[in-house]
Amino acid sequence: MAASDITSPLPIQLYLESTNRCNLKCRGCIHFKGPWESGRDISLAQMIRITDQLPDLQRVVLHGIGEPLLNRQLPAMIEHLKARGVYVLINSNGILLDAKWRQELMDSGLDELRISLDAASSQGYQQMRGNDQFDRIVTNLQALKALQNESHKSTLAVSLWYLGTQDNIAELPQFVQLAADIKIAEVYLQRLVYFQDHAGYGVAVAQKSLQETEPRLLELIHESQMLADRLGVRFNSSGLCRPVESLKVESREERPWHKCFRYHQLMYVTAWGNVLPCCIAPFATVDYTSLIMGNVFESPLEEIWMGERYTRFRKAHRSATPPKCCRGCGVLWSL
Repeated sequence: MAASDITSPLPIQLYLESTNRCNLKCRGCIHFKGPWESGRDISLAQMIRITDQLPDLQRVVLHGIGEPLLNRQLPAMIEHLKARGVYVLINSNGILLDAKWRQELMDSGLDELRISLDAASSQGYQQMRGNDQFDRIVTNLQALKALQNESHKSTLAVSLWYLGTQDNIAELPQFVQLAADIKIAEVYLQRLVYFQDHAGYGVAVAQKSLQETEPRLLELIHESQMLADRLGVRFNSSGLCRPVESLKVESREERPWHKCFRYHQLMYVTAWGNVLPCCIAPFATVDYTSLIMGNVFESPLEEIWMGERYTRFRKAHRSATPPKCCRGCGVLWSL
């Protein structure tokens, strides 16, 4: 085994939970089951302390398991990172995206805003997210696009994200139409993540996942793709691949986890400072303690990155029996 398989240069990408608190309990999220860690926000000072340890940082995702707009220090975090020349993105449910937040995000220099919606109607949103704020979110997004048009300088990329399940996939074509109506140019179909070693929760169970061999699913995706092409909407899936490709059954491919690059290019830090191998890991196994490589409030990031736990994780990842969170996982996930 080459040394590069065990140790890597410090990460150039960082997932950092600006908060792990959320104002929703979506049926496909850990919050529906109950989060691994109690609620907490990262402060601006803590974010600076963490990111200053990564001198070659290129990209920071300021969300994880939580709604980033619940942290009022978020704009200052974005501004600090932009001053370093770092690409910054967040994923939000859009409920709190009022006039104040819209202006602050625009002014902060945020590069990318991903809105997780998972539905094309109030009824579908209620089913997936147990909440009646669908119309409010759509209004917020319409106002954001209007603000962008007024500014003539905005480079903020806005996209809509759709967690595909057996329960909501029928609304996918309408979701593409919704994006076009709001004048949002990008739509992403996201794979369902569920525990590989547990019965699961909500819709995060194997029987709710989508399979590429289902004729009905293929028809819906084809219809959505044709509609997107006609409306000028970019229709992709997590991992920047074609939607059908993202739904491939990874077990057909020998050791698909070997193609993953996350464990040697990026790091995930929770609101409590726990360092995890990637953002997908907490959704893929109930053995949460096995995911913790160290804590950034207790040890330097470089020491954790080069330490025994990470080294052991990388060795296992290159074997035929990878860590639990990597079993059943492929490579076609969002970045």
